[in-house]
Amino acid sequence: MNETIIQFLQEQSCANICCVDEKGKPYCFSCFYAFNSTGALLYFKSSASSHHAELMKKNPFVAGTILPDKLNKISIKGIQFEAIVLNTQQPLVKRTLGIYLAKHPLALAIPGDIWALQINYIKMTDSTLGFGKKIIWKREEGDLHFDLPVPENIRSVN
Repeated sequence: MNETIIQFLQEQSCANICCVDEKGKPYCFSCFYAFNSTGALLYFKSSASSHHAELMKKNPFVAGTILPDKLNKISIKGIQFEAIVLNTQQPLVKRTLGIYLAKHPLALAIPGDIWALQINYIKMTDSTLGFGKKIIWKREEGDLHFDLPVPENIRSVN
């Protein structure tokens, strides 16, 4: 992954994530996150009974955006991403709690589960590198971890 993308993700703290219901209606939520650059994984904490958690259990494919914690109206910077929610039994998810709590120690006092997103695509816009400059990253095909039972109506979507 490009170092500019990694540094940006590690410096920010809030993501906006969009999931969809069984009718294709989008639902967005915001969350604090921690980023694991080794596996290109994004961790966040949420209640298993929340509306978005219920939606992600049925359809694990999500998309989202991350903007700078402090917006600068002169320079445009941000990330759009596509990801899949990983099964909690997935080996890549084992260290999620430690990584998340290292960035957000107060989260220990809040009930909820740590969720892991495997990021598979990123488009970063960074006008500090030139007006409208885009950096694209895609996960290698052999590095995808689709260990979830994917709903039948989702499998054919590209």
